[in-house]
Amino acid sequence: MRSVPVLGGSLVVAAAMLGGACNSTLGPPTASVDNVVDTVTLYALTGTPVGSPSAYSIEGPAPTPVRTDSVPAFDFAFDLVGGQALLYPQGALPGLSRSSALQYGPSFDGITTAPGAGWNDTTALTVDVGTPVVVRSRAILCDYGATVYEYAKMEILAIDTTARTVNFRILADVNCGYRDLNVGIPTH
Repeated sequence: MRSVPVLGGSLVVAAAMLGGACNSTLGPPTASVDNVVDTVTLYALTGTPVGSPSAYSIEGPAPTPVRTDSVPAFDFAFDLVGGQALLYPQGALPGLSRSSALQYGPSFDGITTAPGAGWNDTTALTVDVGTPVVVRSRAILCDYGATVYEYAKMEILAIDTTARTVNFRILADVNCGYRDLNVGIPTH
């Protein structure tokens, strides 16, 4: 398995401030970034070249696949273990914080708002073709001073056990303080 850098203490402090910071009287600014659906391929953490992206970062303005050996800031990683496809929130990987989290969703189209509870931040989710997953990012500091999460929904489109890849569609809401998971400018 590739080595995954340990995140600094500042993220732990930011996550601890989450509860009080969300009560900001300023509130989030008007959303300005369209939620769009993208198609992404990730490579397994094990059995693939180190230079291949095995993780995904939601944080805006451009959510993107990332390498775990050079970028410690990501929201979930992918691996194939014993023929099973697994998605790992940060806390399921040794030495990383428990800020990001995952949970199964009802269906890609049925996920319209990020849930407020039920998050898994310490264990991997087993996924297969068609599995819908909701993602909560690591805690981030928004321009208006609040520490919040960003959210995404995804659906597994293909798993290639020979190439050791997963292909999925994902919609990420990178507007700070918003939970809408529909195409377009969010309102909530």
